[in-house]
Amino acid sequence: MTYIQIMEDSSRRKFLQNAGLASLVSISPLDAAPERTKEVFIHHVLFYLKDPNNAQDEAKLLEGLKKLAKVPQIKYVNIGKPAPTDRSVIVKDYTFSWMCFFDNIIEEELYQTHPIHDEFRNNYAHLWEKVVIYDSVGPKKV
Repeated sequence: MTYIQIMEDSSRRKFLQNAGLASLVSISPLDAAPERTKEVFIHHVLFYLKDPNNAQDEAKLLEGLKKLAKVPQIKYVNIGKPAPTDRSVIVKDYTFSWMCFFDNIIEEELYQTHPIHDEFRNNYAHLWEKVVIYDSVGPKKV
């Protein structure tokens, strides 16, 4: 990747971040989209390491996830490994499960553009071969 390509990518990302933040700030979430603030947002990511038997890569990814957990919009986070359960419907082929809860979708959108999140992707993405993401929304209290 050339310096110009890196700068173009960086400029594009900054533009999108600023445009997203400006649109969130320019409207009151309570006035414009009350449904966007009423439901808890859950972001669940399964990470699959390129080399799942490499203890150093696993430790490095765990280090990155612990840093990522410091994004202030996250209300609760769990970093997990596959449980020792044995039922045919359970997926256990991932390295780490990253599950975090947000007060609403707006907070999750802020998380997606937060500098800590960008640093995580930039510094640790080379470790995984894929991620599988499950996002869900639901009532704040059932």
